Amino acid sequence: MSVVGFDFGNESCIVAVARQRGIDVVLNDESKRETPAIVCFGDKQRFIGTAGAASAMMNPKNTISQIKRLIGRQFSDPELQRDLKSLPFAVTEGPDGFPLIHARYLGEIKTFTPTQVLGMLLSDLKSIAQKNLNAAVVDCCIGIPVYFTDLQRRAVLDAAQIAGLHPLRLIHETTATALAYGIYKTDLPENDPLNVAFVDVGNSSLQVCIAGFKKGQLKILGHSFDQSLGGRDFDEVLFQHFAAKFKDEYKIDVFQNSRACLRLRAACEKLKKVLSANPAAPLSIECLMDEKDVRGFIKRDEFEQISASILERVKRPLEKALAETGLSVENIHMVEVVGSASRVPSIIKILTEFFGKEPRRTMNASECVARGCALQCAILSPTFKVREFQVNESFPFSIALSWKGSASEAQNEATDNQQNTIVFPKGNPIPSVKALTFYRSGTFTVDVQYADVSDLQAPAKISTYTIGPFQSTKSERAKVKVKVRLNLHGIVSIESATLLEEEEIEVPVTKEPEKEAAKMETDETPAEAPPSSSDGTDVNMQDAKTSADYPGSENGVPESGEKTAEMETDAKAPKKKVKKTNIPVLELVYGGMVPADVQKAVEKEFEMALQDRVMEETKDRKNAVEAYVYDMRNKLCDKYQDFVTDSEREQFSARLQEVEDWLYEDGEDETKGVYIAKLEELKKQGDPIEERYKEYTERSSVIDQLAYCINSYREAAMSSDPKFDHIDMAEKQKVLNECVEAEAWLREKKQHQDSLPKYAAPVLLLADVRRKAEALDRFCRPIMTKPKPTKAATPEAPATPPSQGGESQPHGGDAHPNENAGNATGEAAAASGEPMETEKSENTSNTA
Repeated sequence: MSVVGFDFGNESCIVAVARQRGIDVVLNDESKRETPAIVCFGDKQRFIGTAGAASAMMNPKNTISQIKRLIGRQFSDPELQRDLKSLPFAVTEGPDGFPLIHARYLGEIKTFTPTQVLGMLLSDLKSIAQKNLNAAVVDCCIGIPVYFTDLQRRAVLDAAQIAGLHPLRLIHETTATALAYGIYKTDLPENDPLNVAFVDVGNSSLQVCIAGFKKGQLKILGHSFDQSLGGRDFDEVLFQHFAAKFKDEYKIDVFQNSRACLRLRAACEKLKKVLSANPAAPLSIECLMDEKDVRGFIKRDEFEQISASILERVKRPLEKALAETGLSVENIHMVEVVGSASRVPSIIKILTEFFGKEPRRTMNASECVARGCALQCAILSPTFKVREFQVNESFPFSIALSWKGSASEAQNEATDNQQNTIVFPKGNPIPSVKALTFYRSGTFTVDVQYADVSDLQAPAKISTYTIGPFQSTKSERAKVKVKVRLNLHGIVSIESATLLEEEEIEVPVTKEPEKEAAKMETDETPAEAPPSSSDGTDVNMQDAKTSADYPGSENGVPESGEKTAEMETDAKAPKKKVKKTNIPVLELVYGGMVPADVQKAVEKEFEMALQDRVMEETKDRKNAVEAYVYDMRNKLCDKYQDFVTDSEREQFSARLQEVEDWLYEDGEDETKGVYIAKLEELKKQGDPIEERYKEYTERSSVIDQLAYCINSYREAAMSSDPKFDHIDMAEKQKVLNECVEAEAWLREKKQHQDSLPKYAAPVLLLADVRRKAEALDRFCRPIMTKPKPTKAATPEAPATPPSQGGESQPHGGDAHPNENAGNATGEAAAASGEPMETEKSENTSNTA
């Protein structure tokens, strides 16, 4: 099971994986820890991540960036409209009111939803993780901003499904940071919490989170954010400053050229980083536009002056976070600052003034979110055993349910009788379940909506649920229990609806009633009577037991159906029982992708990934042809010079030059099969030359091996060493004859080979010499390594002779040098009066 954390940012993405030794941030194909959040569409394939960033300058109109700002937003969103002004690619309004991205792909203009593009990016991050782990990646944890709406969270889940991922949890980025900070702390207090403020200044947004740490747990006390205050806003200020300056000085308008805009923005981003460490910095861009080189210079003081309007907004989220938690500045024990834009000195200065203490940088500003996500995934996964650490998350918004009153009440009211109640107030724990009881006579609808949209540029209504049809057996209004769930991802949905009806059944009465009898059937409780119209409501709400996570259960105990207890009875009494019936619930999410559209997007992503893979393989084959041409041409004039005739060299060199010209002309854009065929055609001429060179360079060592084998067996056969005395002389003579024959064959072949030039086909092949050595070894080894026989022991006192050198010594054969020792052992055993079994001794001897 994979344990992976993904941090997809507005500008770049980071992948972290859990290993036995801890959390590691993995490297991409270019050995970088950060992967650009860019998807570039080409004429034949897509370029994602680092490859997309490399193509961005040459193909700006088809390079999609800042995807995080596009997903789950309506096209009419003011924030989205402001962002679109600085984006080089085309975005239009789709039929559903959401943005559609236009790009030229495979030679024609195609449209993609932001969710599809995010799916492409997640697919690339998934492949990075898989290459690093050498295993399939499915389960993961993805970091999202705290301000993401219900629709944006659903869009991330849809994108993950398109990429073939299964997120165990969408975790807030600030919560992931707090987890990565606290789980390694061993000195956390047990009673009074340690309050830490985390300030995340990212590329496009500012998020503030105040967390309370105790031993083995963290609790999120409050959130606040500014969706449009980040590093890119400082880049934009510098961009506007120099764009106006260059228009006056050089008479060029970069807004008329998208490539010039991209180059100037990239230069301004680098300039901002230089200003973070230096009091002043220069700007220089060659041939920015109209073949003009531009130069500029700015001091940090001037930069802070033109950024004053942005810096003024930093304090608001800080004040709001403190107000939400009810803490004072003195109650904040530490301030941790993270995020790619947190290095701007003026921001640090504001934080220091506000909190009255210097912000700390104990965490990696760019990687802490990905590490926290991987830790959360490890906690949720059974693969790793993680230190006990509880994460108590809180929901940043208030969620309400809205519905129309019952028909009887609507008749008494002049208005539409629309009612609502807040089910999940701001700060509600995640996950959570609430149960509401409705009294209805037929199908009804319930809307899920935000109670307050002042902080969100989003519509109030999230989704609508149609509950029904159902029919009550009685004429009065039926009691319907509705379960509303706020899941781990922060998504609200109506999980189930249950019809509750009373019916009288005869329950056996025991002879000795127990005090616990009332607890035997949890559903046998008096039903609540529908409230009268004077009550002003027809709905009751209560917290549902989180242990009852499935329909048909109440108070944490599953529905028992018609099960009855078996016990001794002497009487029956009528008793009321609640009968439960599940009611269909139909979900309609405003702006969400329907399952059929998600499936189509999955299939489309598979097709595009296949096209990318084919193109990459085609490039590899083309590069292989090109590499072979250059390599072989150099070797023909160097190491292969003596192994090819002059005419053959000239002919082959001309062929190589012809193929090189073809590669850069007619063969520039060919299929994978054509390149494979071209390489095979060249190898037909080149392989014999390479083979002659290989035969020559390796021949002497292989010949030496055969000669050593011959000499070794010949010496052994002629040796007077006692260890070979048991081998028959006829057998030794066979070994000598075989050695003589092999030596004669080698001498004859070697003389013939030495008489040939190097460019001639060899007659003494390496394979033949190796086969000869193997044949000689196969013939001689069994003879020369034959084990020494042992003399059979007498029946009266059999003994097991000690083994020599670990070799087995079967019975029979000639006399053995250790024969006396074996007999002595047997005699000693007999003298001691120990019983001895002949069969057992023989078996032992055979297996010694």
